[in-house]
Amino acid sequence: MNSDTKYLDNEELELLKSLESDEWTNDTINTDEINEYKNYAKYTKALQEKKQTTIRFAVSDLAIIKAKSKELGIGYQNLIQLLVHNYATDKIKIAL
Repeated sequence: MNSDTKYLDNEELELLKSLESDEWTNDTINTDEINEYKNYAKYTKALQEKKQTTIRFAVSDLAIIKAKSKELGIGYQNLIQLLVHNYATDKIKIAL
């Protein structure tokens, strides 16, 4: 191992040791598996695409969002996207 290993955590060190001790092999995969992985990649890429939509806000709410986004130094649409994403991924909760 080289001197850069001091920056690796325990899991990374174990992986590095197994790689250096030739525990890893290059197994060929068949065409069906390749196609399956291609489909996974296409699906993952499709999930990252953006879709335009229209939403109506109260003028006062939009003004507040625009002001807050300006304070943060980002566009208001990016702020709205971030809020929706964080809600969709359970990073923020909404109490009703």
